[in-house]
Amino acid sequence: MTFIKNNTVDVPSANEIFSSDFMIGNVGTPFAIGLAVGYFAKKMLLIALFLCGAAIVLLFVSEHFGITKISDVNLQQAADSATDAVKQSGDFLVKRLSSITSKGVSAAGGFFVGFKLG
Repeated sequence: MTFIKNNTVDVPSANEIFSSDFMIGNVGTPFAIGLAVGYFAKKMLLIALFLCGAAIVLLFVSEHFGITKISDVNLQQAADSATDAVKQSGDFLVKRLSSITSKGVSAAGGFFVGFKLG
């Protein structure tokens, strides 16, 4: 693959942009990585939601039988902090995937497709 010098960045020549080597390395592989990470993130989020929901139901049942006392304000604060943690984690993953290629679009796009499929 020949590169044309454009200021300080090497850019492939116009006829080689659509070559299979360039497309697989800069679009296909990052998209597949993003797809796998997005799929995994969605599955782990669903498992975490299931476990948290089960814990909350157990707390409600134990409150019903007089074993514990649950404050609604504390429950909402715990849910808010968990939501913030999930947002930060998602932002971290997208930011990290965006750094895989120069534009980062294919990896981030793969993440969102994988998250939708998961």
